[in-house]
Amino acid sequence: MGCEEVFSDMLSGKDRNRPGLEEMLKFIRKGDVVCVESISRLARSTKDLLNIIDELKEKGVGFVSQKENIDTDTPQGKFMLTVFAAMADLERSQIRQRQAEGIAIAKANGVYKGRVPKPYDKYEFEQLYKQWRAGDITQKYMCKKLNMSRQTLYNKIKRYEANKNGIQ
Repeated sequence: MGCEEVFSDMLSGKDRNRPGLEEMLKFIRKGDVVCVESISRLARSTKDLLNIIDELKEKGVGFVSQKENIDTDTPQGKFMLTVFAAMADLERSQIRQRQAEGIAIAKANGVYKGRVPKPYDKYEFEQLYKQWRAGDITQKYMCKKLNMSRQTLYNKIKRYEANKNGIQ
Protein backbone atom coordinates (compact mmCIF):
# COMPACT_ATOMS: atom_id res chain seq x y z
CA MET A 1 0.00 0.00 0.00
CA GLY A 2 3.08 2.22 -0.22
CA CYS A 3 3.46 2.69 3.52
CA GLU A 4 6.45 4.54 4.98
CA GLU A 5 6.42 2.61 8.28
CA VAL A 6 4.93 -0.79 9.05
CA PHE A 7 3.77 -1.81 12.53
CA SER A 8 2.61 -5.30 13.39
CA ASP A 9 1.56 -7.38 16.35
CA MET A 10 1.57 -11.12 16.88
CA LEU A 11 -1.24 -10.73 19.41
CA SER A 12 -4.96 -10.92 18.77
CA GLY A 13 -6.87 -7.74 17.98
CA LYS A 14 -9.19 -8.52 20.90
CA ASP A 15 -7.12 -6.40 23.28
CA ARG A 16 -6.14 -2.77 23.01
CA ASN A 17 -2.83 -3.39 24.83
CA ARG A 18 -0.57 -4.44 21.96
CA PRO A 19 3.02 -3.22 21.53
CA GLY A 20 2.74 -2.63 17.77
CA LEU A 21 -0.51 -0.66 18.11
CA GLU A 22 0.88 1.47 20.94
CA GLU A 23 4.09 2.14 18.98
CA MET A 24 2.05 3.15 15.90
CA LEU A 25 -0.19 5.48 17.93
CA LYS A 26 2.91 7.19 19.38
CA PHE A 27 4.59 7.45 15.96
CA ILE A 28 1.75 8.92 13.86
CA ARG A 29 1.67 12.64 13.08
CA LYS A 30 -0.90 15.03 11.69
CA GLY A 31 -1.39 14.35 7.99
CA ASP A 32 -0.43 10.66 8.21
CA VAL A 33 -2.77 7.92 7.01
CA VAL A 34 -3.07 4.63 8.88
CA CYS A 35 -3.56 1.76 6.41
CA VAL A 36 -4.73 -1.66 7.52
CA GLU A 37 -5.45 -4.81 5.53
CA SER A 38 -8.75 -5.26 7.37
CA ILE A 39 -10.60 -3.51 10.19
CA SER A 40 -10.40 -6.71 12.27
CA ARG A 41 -6.58 -6.39 12.25
CA LEU A 42 -6.86 -3.04 14.05
CA ALA A 43 -9.44 -4.10 16.65
CA ARG A 44 -11.97 -6.86 17.25
CA SER A 45 -14.04 -4.86 19.71
CA THR A 46 -16.44 -2.27 18.31
CA LYS A 47 -15.72 0.01 21.26
CA ASP A 48 -11.93 -0.28 20.85
CA LEU A 49 -12.11 0.30 17.09
CA LEU A 50 -14.24 3.41 17.41
CA ASN A 51 -11.98 4.74 20.19
CA ILE A 52 -8.88 4.18 18.03
CA ILE A 53 -10.53 5.87 15.04
CA ASP A 54 -11.52 8.83 17.27
CA GLU A 55 -7.94 9.02 18.55
CA LEU A 56 -6.65 9.07 14.96
CA LYS A 57 -9.13 11.81 14.05
CA GLU A 58 -8.07 13.94 17.05
CA LYS A 59 -4.46 13.72 15.84
CA GLY A 60 -5.46 14.68 12.29
CA VAL A 61 -4.64 11.22 10.95
CA GLY A 62 -6.58 9.50 8.17
CA PHE A 63 -7.63 5.86 8.12
CA VAL A 64 -7.86 3.40 5.22
CA SER A 65 -8.96 -0.21 5.33
CA GLN A 66 -7.89 -2.05 2.20
CA LYS A 67 -10.42 -4.88 2.48
CA GLU A 68 -13.50 -2.84 3.40
CA ASN A 69 -12.49 0.30 1.41
CA ILE A 70 -14.05 2.71 3.92
CA ASP A 71 -13.70 6.50 4.06
CA THR A 72 -14.21 7.46 7.72
CA ASP A 73 -14.55 11.18 6.88
CA THR A 74 -18.16 10.71 5.70
CA PRO A 75 -21.21 9.84 7.84
CA GLN A 76 -21.82 6.78 5.64
CA GLY A 77 -18.21 5.69 6.07
CA LYS A 78 -18.44 6.06 9.84
CA PHE A 79 -21.67 4.02 9.81
CA MET A 80 -20.07 1.28 7.70
CA LEU A 81 -17.07 1.27 10.01
CA THR A 82 -19.39 0.68 12.97
CA VAL A 83 -21.18 -2.14 11.13
CA PHE A 84 -17.92 -3.88 10.20
CA ALA A 85 -16.57 -3.41 13.73
CA ALA A 86 -19.72 -5.00 15.16
CA MET A 87 -19.29 -7.92 12.75
CA ALA A 88 -15.67 -8.42 13.84
CA ASP A 89 -16.83 -8.32 17.48
CA LEU A 90 -19.54 -10.90 16.72
CA GLU A 91 -17.04 -13.13 14.91
CA ARG A 92 -14.71 -13.10 17.93
CA SER A 93 -17.60 -13.94 20.30
CA GLN A 94 -18.69 -16.82 18.07
CA ILE A 95 -15.16 -18.22 17.94
CA ARG A 96 -14.95 -18.20 21.75
CA GLN A 97 -18.40 -19.78 22.03
CA ARG A 98 -17.52 -22.58 19.58
CA GLN A 99 -14.22 -23.14 21.38
CA ALA A 100 -16.00 -23.47 24.75
CA GLU A 101 -18.56 -25.86 23.23
CA GLY A 102 -15.78 -27.98 21.69
CA ILE A 103 -13.93 -28.19 25.01
CA ALA A 104 -17.14 -29.15 26.83
CA ILE A 105 -17.82 -31.95 24.32
CA ALA A 106 -14.21 -33.19 24.55
CA LYS A 107 -14.42 -33.20 28.36
CA ALA A 108 -17.71 -35.11 28.26
CA ASN A 109 -16.08 -37.70 25.96
CA GLY A 110 -13.04 -37.94 28.26
CA VAL A 111 -10.70 -36.64 25.56
CA TYR A 112 -9.86 -33.26 27.08
CA LYS A 113 -8.35 -33.52 30.53
CA GLY A 114 -6.40 -30.28 30.69
CA ARG A 115 -2.72 -29.88 31.33
CA VAL A 116 -0.87 -32.79 32.92
CA PRO A 117 0.52 -31.75 36.32
CA LYS A 118 4.31 -31.66 36.57
CA PRO A 119 5.57 -34.44 38.88
CA TYR A 120 7.26 -33.47 42.14
CA ASP A 121 8.33 -35.15 45.37
CA LYS A 122 5.47 -34.70 47.88
CA TYR A 123 7.69 -35.58 50.83
CA GLU A 124 10.24 -32.94 49.78
CA PHE A 125 7.41 -30.43 49.36
CA GLU A 126 6.13 -31.07 52.90
CA GLN A 127 9.63 -30.69 54.38
CA LEU A 128 10.27 -27.45 52.48
CA TYR A 129 6.78 -26.19 53.40
CA LYS A 130 7.51 -26.69 57.11
CA GLN A 131 10.87 -24.89 56.76
CA TRP A 132 9.18 -22.04 54.86
CA ARG A 133 6.43 -21.69 57.51
CA ALA A 134 9.12 -21.60 60.20
CA GLY A 135 10.78 -18.74 58.31
CA ASP A 136 13.95 -20.71 57.58
CA ILE A 137 13.68 -20.56 53.77
CA THR A 138 12.04 -18.38 51.12
CA GLN A 139 9.43 -19.30 48.54
CA LYS A 140 12.01 -18.51 45.87
CA TYR A 141 14.24 -21.20 47.35
CA MET A 142 11.28 -23.63 47.44
CA CYS A 143 10.57 -22.96 43.74
CA LYS A 144 14.16 -23.67 42.83
CA LYS A 145 14.35 -26.88 44.89
CA LEU A 146 11.01 -28.18 43.58
CA ASN A 147 11.67 -26.97 40.03
CA MET A 148 8.32 -25.17 39.69
CA SER A 149 7.10 -21.67 39.00
CA ARG A 150 6.09 -19.31 41.78
CA GLN A 151 2.42 -19.49 40.73
CA THR A 152 2.46 -23.29 40.73
CA LEU A 153 4.03 -23.25 44.19
CA TYR A 154 1.35 -20.81 45.45
CA ASN A 155 -1.36 -23.11 44.10
CA LYS A 156 0.22 -26.18 45.75
CA ILE A 157 0.56 -24.32 49.09
CA LYS A 158 -3.06 -23.20 48.89
CA ARG A 159 -4.27 -26.76 48.24
CA TYR A 160 -1.97 -28.15 50.93
CA GLU A 161 -3.23 -25.70 53.53
CA ALA A 162 -6.86 -26.38 52.56
CA ASN A 163 -6.29 -30.08 53.05
CA LYS A 164 -3.81 -30.67 55.90
CA ASN A 165 -3.73 -34.37 55.02
CA GLY A 166 -1.53 -33.57 52.05
CA ILE A 167 -1.79 -32.38 48.50
CA GLN A 168 -4.35 -33.98 46.26
